[in-house]
Amino acid sequence: MENNQQHSLEVLANTKMPFGKFKGRYLIDLPEHYIVWYNNKGFPKGKLGNQLQLVYELKLNGLEDLVRKLRTFKT
Repeated sequence: MENNQQHSLEVLANTKMPFGKFKGRYLIDLPEHYIVWYNNKGFPKGKLGNQLQLVYELKLNGLEDLVRKLRTFKT
């Protein structure tokens, strides 16, 4: 994996939802139904939207545990 991609995943692993019902929860730990709702409704613009879209793809492919491991090993 390229350094830039790994860095993006590490940032994602440590990013929390900034607002709403799930404020303070790590993006990768958001409930699947909530991410699917965003996918159907449309993701927000900007960095958060891009991260939520990546979370959707990761969950769709069963890869969220890989991102959680990045958070676990980050000090």
